[in-house]
Amino acid sequence: MTKKRVIGIGETVLDILFKNDQPQKAVPGGSTFNSIVSLGRAGVPCAMVTEVGGDHIGEIICRYLQENGVSSEYVCRHQHIKSHISLAFLNEHNDAQYVFYKDHASVSLDGKLPEFCKDDVVLFGSFFAINPAIRPVVGGLLRAAREAGAWLYYDVNFRKDHIPDLPNVMSNIEENMSLADVVRGSTEDFEYMYGLLDGDAIYERVSQHCPTLILTDGPRSVRVYTPEGCETYPVQTIETVSTVGAGDNFNAGYIYAMLQGSRDQVSRIRMAQQWSQDVCRQIGNNISDELVAAIN
Repeated sequence: MTKKRVIGIGETVLDILFKNDQPQKAVPGGSTFNSIVSLGRAGVPCAMVTEVGGDHIGEIICRYLQENGVSSEYVCRHQHIKSHISLAFLNEHNDAQYVFYKDHASVSLDGKLPEFCKDDVVLFGSFFAINPAIRPVVGGLLRAAREAGAWLYYDVNFRKDHIPDLPNVMSNIEENMSLADVVRGSTEDFEYMYGLLDGDAIYERVSQHCPTLILTDGPRSVRVYTPEGCETYPVQTIETVSTVGAGDNFNAGYIYAMLQGSRDQVSRIRMAQQWSQDVCRQIGNNISDELVAAIN
């Protein structure tokens, strides 16, 4: 197993998953958080840069990281703030509609922060990575990682609720892309951000900042754009239980394949899809014990 370290930078919530309006499971989550926990379960040295409250939920989150092999050294605990909660309501297709209970204005990163080296992999994304309230810290971390020679993976994960924020965050989005080695986003993300659905048009915008774009589109084919062209990877049809962690574990599987020495996109995308499909077959945010056993 490689000793390269993966550092996640992102928000953390307690996800409460509902089916037919009845709670099914409560588990710590957050887009980058889900990816990092799955990588930790797979035996990759990981750490998470995030913030939680000083409440019982914060304790649950920190314990969950540690139990899954992820360092909580860089988790900033705010004693007088409540941890964030997400309600995920699964529809008939097991896709989630979210309701978030959190205050972005209260977010701050004033705890211990990592120092980067050239062997590090940095995964970041969602509103946490562009939030003006913490951009000085997050932007500084990303620039430091780039300068140290780390490898950066940016998961855009831009939600519809933040469309009104675009004038204030677009420069942060574009800087994130320019710092990244790979940008991953869904067609939905770019529709919200750019008003575009056509993959070639999306890549034309993204390529101004980053040469490699992974474009996902739910159950439709994955497209990987590079200066050499576009490669298309069909998505296997499976019976899903929950799609909450699908994209997050796609990211984790892609990074895991890279860490294992896969240089070609075919191997990386194949493993990304395997991890994504695994999490879709269960109620939860991370790869299953069965996949962990197969890996180890």
